Amino acid sequence: MTTSKTPSGQIPGVYRRRIGDIVVTAISDGYLDAFYDFMRNIEPQDAERILKDTYRPAPPRVSINSFVVHSAGRMALVDTGSGNSMGPTLGHMPTHLAAADIDTKAIDTILLTHMHPDHSNGLTDDNGVAKFPYVELVVSERDVDHWHDDTAMARATERQKMRFFQSAREQIKPYQKRRRDARGEVFPGVTAMPLPGHTPGHTGYLIASKGEQLLIWGDIVHIPDIQTRRPDVFMEPDTDGQAAIATRKRTFDMVATDRLLVAGMHMHFPGFLNLARRSDSGYELIPELWNQAL
Repeated sequence: MTTSKTPSGQIPGVYRRRIGDIVVTAISDGYLDAFYDFMRNIEPQDAERILKDTYRPAPPRVSINSFVVHSAGRMALVDTGSGNSMGPTLGHMPTHLAAADIDTKAIDTILLTHMHPDHSNGLTDDNGVAKFPYVELVVSERDVDHWHDDTAMARATERQKMRFFQSAREQIKPYQKRRRDARGEVFPGVTAMPLPGHTPGHTGYLIASKGEQLLIWGDIVHIPDIQTRRPDVFMEPDTDGQAAIATRKRTFDMVATDRLLVAGMHMHFPGFLNLARRSDSGYELIPELWNQAL
């Protein structure tokens, strides 16, 4: 009898979903363990209760996802992950792209939901050199303007100055001559949808083909089990907490009413789900069943 070797690693975080003629590949960048004081408008004991009721880690664990859109013979990457600057549990997107047999040189467009480091730090290497030197970068001009606003930066905390403002400026610098505003159809079958609040230019991307739709809603939620039940909970990094709440409530209502499939950067991987209304004015996550076929 031979002795089997116990597995020591997880399989790659890759999952594909077809939307009409378009294929969307979810790519896990990893996760980040957060703290209760990351949240606003909720007491730690209430947050802990919701997490434990839904069988989630408490304090919360935040997933980080990116998505590759395969459409009309082209490839776009929605968000670039965190690079290698935010700890050992993150920065796995390049490995998972390779596991998915995706050649980064074949990506011709990058769609950013916004310019926070866990979404845009994968744009450059440690020396500030573009990792995607030939792509067109699509990002909201409102976000670019905000992170380059010295007055807004002066009002920020020291942590925010470095992590948000300075990082955003450094990441986008090599792409300044080949970027465009996130407006209208930004890629075949993909339309930009303004979802301001988390940042001034926070953007979702609506994918549509042959009567099917998917909304990649970026950071509408960070801790989905809590914020779907309590949409009034916002996060410390939200540029405008009240605007983020209003956008979240409006988006939740649209998604539930239209029975729209959504995917998010901080949803539990692979991140495809629907929302159902609850009787207490909150919402329930309905993760999509695993689909073996494309």
